[in-house]
Amino acid sequence: MTEQLHSLRDAILGLDESAALKTTEELLAAEVEPQAILEEGMTAALLELGERWKRGDAFLPEVIAAAAIFEKCNEYVEPALLAKSQRKTSDKVVIATVKGDLHDLGKNIVAAMLKTVGMEIHDLGKNVPTEEIVAAVRELQPRFVGLSALLTTTMPEQQAVIEALEEAGLRSQVKVMVGGAPVTQEWADEIHADG
Repeated sequence: MTEQLHSLRDAILGLDESAALKTTEELLAAEVEPQAILEEGMTAALLELGERWKRGDAFLPEVIAAAAIFEKCNEYVEPALLAKSQRKTSDKVVIATVKGDLHDLGKNIVAAMLKTVGMEIHDLGKNVPTEEIVAAVRELQPRFVGLSALLTTTMPEQQAVIEALEEAGLRSQVKVMVGGAPVTQEWADEIHADG
């Protein structure tokens, strides 16, 4: 089955949507663990593409196309993941890509992974204003808030959300996690994120 998982990875890297979807369906039909499909096939492709991007061997149109194929494959895999998940928790997560940022692939991967362990995900989407995130925290009372930013220019919005949560008296009630390609542990520490 490892060969088919590699085929899925290669199809996504090769931007071959029909091969990626066909392989995903075949893997699910063969009762391969959905988690393995997600991690060893789909996510492995995006991690490899990320490395190529860092080296200058891949360009934005390729990344966008691969992300779109990943999303289509995930439409098959996510229901299988949820069906396999026996673990249910009462933990709620509010997750969003911050205002000004239209990139949501990483956020979507994180949301899919958290769903598989039974967490209740409230995905607010991308380009989400701070006020909307604070309102969702007030209404839903989640245990965790995930804030994604792919652009260095939108990273300060992560800080703005944390400050707004503090001003609203909600910060002590949630753990805030920040992520995105330019986000570092140093940045998380600087803005007082929890992770």
